[in-house]
Amino acid sequence: MKDASVATMNCGVCVAPGSFAVQPRPCPDTAPEGWVLVDIAAIGICGTDYHIFEGKHPFLNYPRVIGHELSGHIASGPDRGQLVVVNPYLSCGTCRACRRGKPNCCGRIEVLGVHCDGGMCSRIAVPADNLYPADGLTPHQAAMVEFLAIGAHAVARSGVGPGDLVLVTGAGPIGLGTALFARLAGAQVHLMDLSRQRLDLARQLCGFQHLHVADETILTGELAEGFDAVFDATGNAKAIEAGFPLLAHGGTAVLVSVVKDDIRFSDAEFHKREARIIGSRNALRADFDLVIAAMRAGDIPTEALVSEVIALADLPSRFAALSDNRDDIVKILVTP
Repeated sequence: MKDASVATMNCGVCVAPGSFAVQPRPCPDTAPEGWVLVDIAAIGICGTDYHIFEGKHPFLNYPRVIGHELSGHIASGPDRGQLVVVNPYLSCGTCRACRRGKPNCCGRIEVLGVHCDGGMCSRIAVPADNLYPADGLTPHQAAMVEFLAIGAHAVARSGVGPGDLVLVTGAGPIGLGTALFARLAGAQVHLMDLSRQRLDLARQLCGFQHLHVADETILTGELAEGFDAVFDATGNAKAIEAGFPLLAHGGTAVLVSVVKDDIRFSDAEFHKREARIIGSRNALRADFDLVIAAMRAGDIPTEALVSEVIALADLPSRFAALSDNRDDIVKILVTP
């Protein structure tokens, strides 16, 4: 017999590929030592969540409460009520990467909503060190910090600066975030995508002017010598491979997206350019802080990036259509 005294909450659950439902789960009222309860305010839907729904994520066990782009209010203690951004990367703190200040690529990392249940719910317990104050932001803005931090981290990894020519391939949310922070770093930013619709959104919402449809001739005029940095945010192996010949001599390829395929390139061409390949995974506290500061300064068009705000109760009837029609969506936010 079920204990009627146990409080429950509604959670957004990918039950199986193609099946999303709102289901009751126990609502936590205590947290382990060093952890904090957070009342969730808003959740962003990420490309990872769509991949989970579509059955394309290689490291996921169903059913799974999804949601890792999170904002919320601390639920107890002296900071009760404070708006925070949740860093969803749960690192071990003891592996070599963690000891070297790289918890974003911890050897035993768990990501909320992927390796363990996430935050598409009313309340969640997370390590205190994974909560960052979001004073001066709205809950909706705070829920967008994580996906923008991925782009900010990629730009920081690249060393891009004023005067550099940059190409971002893939004009989805991660690509847009990368492009925004490359522009803030002073680079001249070009965007490439298969979808003219996505490129039009990049112009309308973020003011990007140098836009290219994939497969068109691009290395002409001032671009004839290639780009100082090419960021891939497509998640497509062929697109990654097509980006290598677009590098200028001394250029850097930054792999922001992840693919399961092997990547091939011409060693002779790569060596001739003295090019670099950099992997960029997740984000660090410094990247979250940079995004929060940029939002406070008004440097990020946050309102324009929000395509729609949906109540969790309405999401089961909408998820499939959202997944199928992503070209005209930047960021969907869910309220619990």
